[in-house]
Amino acid sequence: MLCKRVAFALLAAVAAVRAAEDSDVTQLQKDTFEDFVKANDLVLAEFYAPWCGHCKALAPEYEAAATSLKEKGIKLAKVDCTEEADLCQAFGVEGYPTLKVFRGLDNVTPYSGQRKAAGITSYMIKQSLPAVSLLTKDTLEEFKTADKVVLVAYIDADDKESNETFTAVAEKHRDAFLFGGVNDAAVAEAEGVKAPAIVLYKSFDEGKATFTEKFDAEAIEKFAKVAATPLIGEVGPETYADYMTAGIPLAYIFAETAEEREKLGSALKPIAEKYRGVINFATIDASAFGGHASNLNLKADKFPSFAIQETTKNQKFPFDQEKEITHDAIASFVEGVVAGTIEPSIKSEPIPETQEGPVTVVVAKNYEDIVLDDTKDVLIEFYAPWCGHCKALAPKYEELAALYAESEFKDQVVIAKVDATANDVPDEIQGFPTIKLYAAGGKDSPVTYAGSRSIEDFVSFIAENGKYKAAVSLKEEAGEESQAAPAASESDAHDEL
Repeated sequence: MLCKRVAFALLAAVAAVRAAEDSDVTQLQKDTFEDFVKANDLVLAEFYAPWCGHCKALAPEYEAAATSLKEKGIKLAKVDCTEEADLCQAFGVEGYPTLKVFRGLDNVTPYSGQRKAAGITSYMIKQSLPAVSLLTKDTLEEFKTADKVVLVAYIDADDKESNETFTAVAEKHRDAFLFGGVNDAAVAEAEGVKAPAIVLYKSFDEGKATFTEKFDAEAIEKFAKVAATPLIGEVGPETYADYMTAGIPLAYIFAETAEEREKLGSALKPIAEKYRGVINFATIDASAFGGHASNLNLKADKFPSFAIQETTKNQKFPFDQEKEITHDAIASFVEGVVAGTIEPSIKSEPIPETQEGPVTVVVAKNYEDIVLDDTKDVLIEFYAPWCGHCKALAPKYEELAALYAESEFKDQVVIAKVDATANDVPDEIQGFPTIKLYAAGGKDSPVTYAGSRSIEDFVSFIAENGKYKAAVSLKEEAGEESQAAPAASESDAHDEL
């Protein structure tokens, strides 16, 4: 039996060596890292741990991207932080996987792209090019299809102002788009544009969009954001964050099959065209992400369905699920939401008849009265009843609230909590517990708590960030308590997307 075990171990070792030899991702150690980075102009390095689930999920995507980028001379590397702890610490690695872009050892930036092969490839190609690639009639056609979206400016060589404006936009948004420039009037004429102009070429919808206004950075950025967003997109793990930060509402089209999503998308396309730049429209796979419907105050077991989310205020407008989704019905519904004649749906528990205990219970119906009371510093915990970290925090949070309730700051500081699964709140909460301080006089800019969850640290946080600098004295037994739960970055996730 021992011989067989040894034989199997040897076979596994040989397989691992062969896999490493076949890989286009370079494994680096402390003694090879520096030379590798110096020898390559551009390197994407993944700092990982073998036991990390997210790292395992990334591995095949990272490998595929490395193979795609090989011919372009862009190197992908990885570092096992369980073996190279000092190296990982030197580059500030605090979680796994962490990806960083290296242009030498002194120019290191966080990777902020998607974690799929296509996204990694696209992002690194952008990093490899200058902010604006100067194009000719011979290179323009290839550049047009170098990514899903590219922006090409047609500008006269002596138009210094337009050139500077476009370059500034390109420098700012080079992680998001490829930027090219053409100074040849004949090439511009062949493309049907007159300088100065910008053409956004895309591999979807109508294929391109043209900007002919005066070159202004803000106007160009707005044009790019609108034109680069698919008319009917798809909500998923890779796109959800972009939709949430787009600054305009998102209309969800829930359906369980690809055929039904395509059919509904086609039916609602004219509406999406009418409201382009005002509302984003996207389908969502209800068989995979149907649970998200409940976050929009829809039933999570009745599809197809439709809802609009006002992302900046986190307001929800669910379309009646008893009605059929048709062009005319949705057109009327969307018009009402935009005009303000349809009120948002508000999910709320009843307002407590009395507040029992030192922690103030907030629900959607009294959220504004309590949390946004501009005369008080309000520390509020957004929690979920099933969240283990929330349960661990509860006794500490009660002690904290009691300290302030018995202090000179009892009328100036409120310690509150809200069940974010049962109440609509203005904030987009990404995990539980999330804790924020809404300071008096600064309700529009709450501060998110990210420290250890001890009473001492909560008091320090309130004193440092609140208007009243309210530091209270800890009881002896409370002062000896340590962290109640992990830091905010380790919170229980709740968003299925």
